[in-house]
Amino acid sequence: MKKSGVLMPVFSLPSPYGIGTLGKGAYKFADWLKASGAGIWQVLPAGPTGYGDSPYQSFSSFAGNPYFIDPDMLCGDGILPEKDLPRKLPEGKAIDYGALYASRRQMLQAAYEHSGKRLKSETDEFLASHPDIRDYALFMALKDKFGGRCWHDFPKCLVRREKSALEKYKKLLADRTDYYVFEQYLFFSQWKSLRGYVNSLGIEILGDMPIYVAPDSADVWANHRSFQLDGDRRPSFVAGVPPDYFSEDGQKWGNPLYDWKYMKNHGYEFFIRRAKAASELFDTVRLDHFIGFANYYSVQPDAPDAKNGFWRDGPGKSLFTTIEKEVPSLGLVAEDLGIISDKVIKLLKSTGYPSMRVIQFAFGDDRTNMHLPKNVRKNTFYYTGTHDNPTTLSWWRALSENDRSRAADYLGRKRMKAPDTFIKAVMDSRAETAMIPMWDILSLGDEGRVNRPGVTVGNWTWRMEKIPCEPFDLSRR
Repeated sequence: MKKSGVLMPVFSLPSPYGIGTLGKGAYKFADWLKASGAGIWQVLPAGPTGYGDSPYQSFSSFAGNPYFIDPDMLCGDGILPEKDLPRKLPEGKAIDYGALYASRRQMLQAAYEHSGKRLKSETDEFLASHPDIRDYALFMALKDKFGGRCWHDFPKCLVRREKSALEKYKKLLADRTDYYVFEQYLFFSQWKSLRGYVNSLGIEILGDMPIYVAPDSADVWANHRSFQLDGDRRPSFVAGVPPDYFSEDGQKWGNPLYDWKYMKNHGYEFFIRRAKAASELFDTVRLDHFIGFANYYSVQPDAPDAKNGFWRDGPGKSLFTTIEKEVPSLGLVAEDLGIISDKVIKLLKSTGYPSMRVIQFAFGDDRTNMHLPKNVRKNTFYYTGTHDNPTTLSWWRALSENDRSRAADYLGRKRMKAPDTFIKAVMDSRAETAMIPMWDILSLGDEGRVNRPGVTVGNWTWRMEKIPCEPFDLSRR
């Protein structure tokens, strides 16, 4: 049976507190999805964001974004005094992460001082079942201690995680570490409630599992053997992609690369922990940059761009065999966009995972283009666009006359209306799953764009002003 879903980041939900939260706006959006006939709510990575505010550069793969913790729910549960609620802001205004950093920390600190001791047994129980939060909490406490510096700039004894140094700072920063555990307890409690509600409506949550982790993260600091690092524990090589549709210089992401040989010899233990953590938040995950599991692009750390990187072999099928064995409940979707080699095709076929196609990539002069509706296979998640694309309206406005004519001829339409024509084409295709970003449902232009790959500022700030009064018919074919 064909499914339809909506891509909508949590941070873009309506909220009076400057960013989308796991509160009333999320529950109302779930109701709207149900009324619209959606079976999937796709979100972006849910971890705590660092510099640049990208959900793909998180301080931890195992922690949740504290900005998503809903203030009104804390107040209603007696965890936060009403006097400490943050100032309300106009709904729909772009996210100001600088202002959030100050106001949310102040609010969560007030909640901790008010309820931390009272909830100590609950947070201890939470920590026992989420052991990776220990590393995250200490990591964040150390960043506070050392002025927010990258962990490479901690004292060398901490960079190298010497046992005596770790014990010393665990005692010294015990209260601050407890605060970060408390913060995560709140996040996971609210997420669990929301997921339960969404699932009760017959809707799955499709999450996103970035292939790589951020260089300045508890992940790399606490699991250094799983990465290609030099003697100072800095990346020997970094991740990226060669020049493509999104960037003529390629993209130098800067993430440390995995030591796949070490990982395989240790049962992919770190990656399995990541998958288990993802399964607590999501029903299914989109495997970001699936190509990198077949062959990954390696760039010198000091290179100015990604033009001169080189390809190396990824872990292949053995990683996914292990994930399927250890985390059988987690559904997987392959984000296989980019340079598709025979090796990638073979790996995808061996896993049987659904692939991704994007109609915005379809209308060149190649009739064999895999993104054209007639060429899209059944086992596919078919999108009008992703978070990395322009909105479909903006894309259509920027399209050349030749490409517009090709699209109209192909779709058999004398009059083209973006995004509606393309939403219909995606939904009428043979793909088993049609995915429509919320900004296309709202027919937004540039004002609705979420991310511009290769641009470091101004991303991840779009917010929906209010949930539509009327449902969008996602059951139409």
